[in-house]
Amino acid sequence: MYSSFDPLMQKYPSQRFPIYARGGMVNASSPQAASAGLEVLRQGGNAMDAAVAAASALTVVEPTANGIGSDAFALIWSAKDRKLYGLNSSGPAPMLASAEQILKDGNDVNGRMPTHGWTPVTVSGAPKAWAEINARFGRLSLAQDLAPAVRYARDGYPCAPNLALMWKRAYAQYRQVLTGPAFDAWFATFAPEGKTYEAGDMIRLPDHADTLEAIGETGADAFYRGELARKMDAESRRFGGYLRYEDLAAYEAQWVEPIRVSYRDFQVCEIPPNGQGIVALMALNILNHFAFCAKDDPETVHRQLEAIKIAFADAFHYVTDPRSMQIDYQTLLDPAYGEQRAGEIGPDAKVYSHAIPPRSGTVYMCCADGEGNMVSYIQSNYMGFGSGIVVSGTGIALQNRGSDFSLNPEDANFLQPGKRTYHTIIPGFLLRRDGSPVGPFGVMGGYMQPQGHLQVVMNYADFHMDPQQALDAPRWQWMRDNRVTVETRFDAHLAEALQRRGHHISVDLSTPSFGRGQMIVRLDNGVLVGGTESRTDSNIACF
Repeated sequence: MYSSFDPLMQKYPSQRFPIYARGGMVNASSPQAASAGLEVLRQGGNAMDAAVAAASALTVVEPTANGIGSDAFALIWSAKDRKLYGLNSSGPAPMLASAEQILKDGNDVNGRMPTHGWTPVTVSGAPKAWAEINARFGRLSLAQDLAPAVRYARDGYPCAPNLALMWKRAYAQYRQVLTGPAFDAWFATFAPEGKTYEAGDMIRLPDHADTLEAIGETGADAFYRGELARKMDAESRRFGGYLRYEDLAAYEAQWVEPIRVSYRDFQVCEIPPNGQGIVALMALNILNHFAFCAKDDPETVHRQLEAIKIAFADAFHYVTDPRSMQIDYQTLLDPAYGEQRAGEIGPDAKVYSHAIPPRSGTVYMCCADGEGNMVSYIQSNYMGFGSGIVVSGTGIALQNRGSDFSLNPEDANFLQPGKRTYHTIIPGFLLRRDGSPVGPFGVMGGYMQPQGHLQVVMNYADFHMDPQQALDAPRWQWMRDNRVTVETRFDAHLAEALQRRGHHISVDLSTPSFGRGQMIVRLDNGVLVGGTESRTDSNIACF
């Protein structure tokens, strides 16, 4: 286990070193979001207040990957209770949205769920997550937690380089695919002059500010039972959507028991299904039956790849809303089952699944305070800006999470009214074997997320890297069949050795596609050690 840092051992240089602090730490993909969390810590808030502040700020300062209309998940370590809590704040399909109705209305695309428009919109869970975390654990009011985000939206903030790049890519795509009046509000909000922003340009989102203010003042009731809910209902009806006021008014987030597997000296914790955190745990449960001596050994990466393929094969077959799963998901984490699946891994690459993991946009952040509270938090509009729907006059960009539903009744993830879909966003948390906390970690990026979790956990637990090195190390990503993409920094000789084993290796020049992560480790003396993603505009705010 990592316990000290030697700059001479920096094998994967990113010009960043791990950050040490004692009073508090907030790690986020945006410097402004990290600062928002630090601001509420300085005002007397705890890590839970900081998480809400940073998460709400991210909807403003990184709208290319999340929004007020996102879903959210959290793992929260309460120092007072000495307990890890899980929060599932993902929203279900509207009660009017059934596979039969979508097919009857002709709102499918060749028998599949569409990607954009009102059809893939599900109930948004993020505002409820902020309210739940604040009400259960926070010291400040929800309005105080959201105040920095309101200020960024109303007064403006400068566009960062990676944000500008992601915005341009999204706009280039949306100009081609978003047609019709349902999408007018997206262009008016995010490309008001028919163009996107350059690095250094000031961005202001006044409607967004008003909505966040209303959420803060009402404990999110304005979003689910007030005027904002009525506006969402009206626009959904106008443009042929299925979301209704009643769907929003009935929504409740779920406090859940985290799932975990023992791996080396740790317990690795995730949110249970409908999230895909179980994929990382299934893969680690398999890899428990091997010993690893070096990260850059072809045998190490080969077994990692085979384990993640096996885990995805099971997840794509079984995982959905737990109320609809055909088996108890805990059986997938049985050590004996892990050993059985480990026995299937031979010297050459095999095909375990033909599922095609798409790419998407997500934000992950983590934070800790000086009292021992820690939060692992993630929220997402799924694919970049999401559905392309912005509710007029509100700044609410709605997610397209429903596009992951299947319209085939034989599939586990078959669309049914009120059902939660298979969900890609996953926060992670490490405990020691005795149940004491190590800290939060996460890697964003659609189906890359469990793959990123596996690689970061092994970097820390097997190869004894500090948090920054665990994030900086070159990554691989399984795509489909035996196809694997690797970063440009990935060792060429290692890639060639994997190719000889039957993995079809290609180099991907798009660094963000390999995920963007954060990590905090709490040492025995209470000192916090943080790492932040070198692949984007990330920052750590601390004191």
